[in-house]
Amino acid sequence: MPVTLNQDSAKPAITRTHPGALSYYLILGSSLILLIFGITMVMSASSVTAIRTGASPYNDAKSQLLYAAIAIIPAYILSRISLVWLRRIALPALIGSWLLGALIFTPLAASKGGNAAWIVIPGINRTLQPSEFIKLTVVLFLAAVLSAHLKRLHDWHYLVVPLGAVGVSLALVLGGHDLGTAMILAMIVAVMLICARIPNKFLGLLALVGVAVLVFFIIDNPTRIARIMEFLPGVSHAEEGTSDALGYQPRHGRWALATGGVFGVGLGASREKWAYLPEAHNDYIFAIIGEELGLVGTSLVLVLFAVLAWGIFRLYQVLTDPFARLLAAGLGTWLIGQAFINIFVVLGLLPVIGVPLPLISSGGSSLISTIMAIGVLLACARTEPGASVALAQSTSAVRRSLSVVGRRARRR
Repeated sequence: MPVTLNQDSAKPAITRTHPGALSYYLILGSSLILLIFGITMVMSASSVTAIRTGASPYNDAKSQLLYAAIAIIPAYILSRISLVWLRRIALPALIGSWLLGALIFTPLAASKGGNAAWIVIPGINRTLQPSEFIKLTVVLFLAAVLSAHLKRLHDWHYLVVPLGAVGVSLALVLGGHDLGTAMILAMIVAVMLICARIPNKFLGLLALVGVAVLVFFIIDNPTRIARIMEFLPGVSHAEEGTSDALGYQPRHGRWALATGGVFGVGLGASREKWAYLPEAHNDYIFAIIGEELGLVGTSLVLVLFAVLAWGIFRLYQVLTDPFARLLAAGLGTWLIGQAFINIFVVLGLLPVIGVPLPLISSGGSSLISTIMAIGVLLACARTEPGASVALAQSTSAVRRSLSVVGRRARRR
């Protein structure tokens, strides 16, 4: 239930350990640790492939570090602006992401793994995946529109605009044959609609439409059908030792986890990354974590995502602004939902879908959009009762500490 702001919540007696700042620090702290851990694991998982292609073993890690540095600038801006401005930029941001997404139908389009979901950035030999940014802008736009009409959503006329925007977004994503991202986007939208409390009859109808679309895109692609058949117990179409067989990647992912045991074979000592496990630094990086760092390493990842989930859920519970609450619901579903879908795929609990592990998998578009989403969550966390005072006192304490250190250094 939402917590009502009381008269004492704005008193200066609040310290930086006050619960008002707790969600902010939970989200920021867990995200930073996951990011640092992810860059480390990308360096380990991609080193062999990089050397085989004649590049530096640190090549992918450097790229990941560069993407993180690029993302910090917009993320910081997003974390500092008010919710009023977030509302205002929601529509322009959505339209901008649509224009970016439409570029996959131009000569700039690039294909990877059967998906034409990337565009080439001219002049710098880099690719961009527009669908990652569409996820962020859809959350912003849905939160803005739904929160403005919360008491009118029983009338279907007020759902035409938000659902129309979702339809255009899904069409652009599916136009690049990226069913995995489309499923994540649909999951985000479903949770936001539930949190906005639209009538069950509308939810049921949308669920039927969603299932019908999903079934169509599965049966329309023989590879997707084969992946599902491969996932079913007692059914196998993979030939042992052939890396292009559909069951090869999931099998080697599970072997990597089994090899790691409790403590792992050691950081950098993975055997599966020696061209045995496809996408070892990307969608299947969790398997490399399990192999090199064992159950201890994978448990650490789960704990960090649990802390992030706690911070976001707590934020959703205590915020009073419907716009901020819907932002927390949508972004939390994206980050935590996608993380556990990726992990379940690696564990063999879901068929291969092809979505990265947020903040850990290699990939510039995914990392930049995820860090920007964290920035939006931090902006919401700053509006939590007591947070502004607590954060201001924390900043003042840091400045005083730096001032003392500086004076002592000058005396020496």
